[in-house]
Amino acid sequence: MRKTSVYLPDHLKRALTARASATRRSEAEVLRAAVELEVATRSPAAIAAVNLADNPRPGRLVGVGVGPGDPDLLTMRALTALRRADRVLGPSTAPDAIGRAETIVREAAPDVEVERVAFAMHPDPGVRAEAMGAIADTVTGYLDDGDEVAFITLGDPLTYSTFSALADAVDARRASTLVEVVPGIMAFQSLAARTRTTLVDERQRLSVRTALDGDIADGGLADDLADPSCTVVLYKGGRHLPAVADAAREADRLDNAVAGELLGMTGQRVGTLHSMARSPASYLATVILPATEGGVEPAAPVAPPATAADTAAITAPTEADADADSAQVPS
Repeated sequence: MRKTSVYLPDHLKRALTARASATRRSEAEVLRAAVELEVATRSPAAIAAVNLADNPRPGRLVGVGVGPGDPDLLTMRALTALRRADRVLGPSTAPDAIGRAETIVREAAPDVEVERVAFAMHPDPGVRAEAMGAIADTVTGYLDDGDEVAFITLGDPLTYSTFSALADAVDARRASTLVEVVPGIMAFQSLAARTRTTLVDERQRLSVRTALDGDIADGGLADDLADPSCTVVLYKGGRHLPAVADAAREADRLDNAVAGELLGMTGQRVGTLHSMARSPASYLATVILPATEGGVEPAAPVAPPATAADTAAITAPTEADADADSAQVPS
């Protein structure tokens, strides 16, 4: 191992000390991580992936999608944002409950400390709004103190995520907040890859919708299923998998339908909708009902080239041919 001396100006020394304290690492570990990142991100693709500023920006709120469950589906840009932030917040149901997004970050980046914020999973909108307001107040306080705050979320921050509502609540309290988003891989993309299911092609369209209470009976799902060029993706419908399968069967869409539960997590299940719909699944269930028309037509089979033996069989005269020729010769 070769030792290297590094001379830092006073403001970087203070920043290094603060970063080491905030992340519970030694200053040497922080320096080494910074050098490793610099060395590893010199390719054009890697530079593009970390195009957010290398240093924390006071008062910035960043929504970070951590993917559906597999730690290796966390993007390089997401890792950079998490390690750069002064604070990383993760949703949970209680202060002592580890959220699913935090679980992914723990596996992908053990050096990142996640601070839990408890959301109210309650049927009363007023109760949920009160909890959201308290979280927004906490985030606003951190931003006012000059911190950059990263908020982690399953999948993508702008699709069925708590981040959009949180960002709006923070913006209402602090109009100067700079809000940025790091996109994440969605569960339906992971399910499509695992099952090799084409989502859309040519002029087909994609409908992403929920399968919560009442969503199946409202007619919208039936309208999508009635369009053979529409691929339908259903989220949050684990308890209604049997009803979803019935709707797919009525629309003649059950044969190629696939489902996944807890993708990339402990207890993962992936299979056909028919096989998985024998009983309800968890809240984190995803269903894909592929379009049946409108895609690329399969190529016609190509006949193999004729071999020498085939050619000889075609051109060689048979005894019947010889008899016929003899019959045509005048006597």
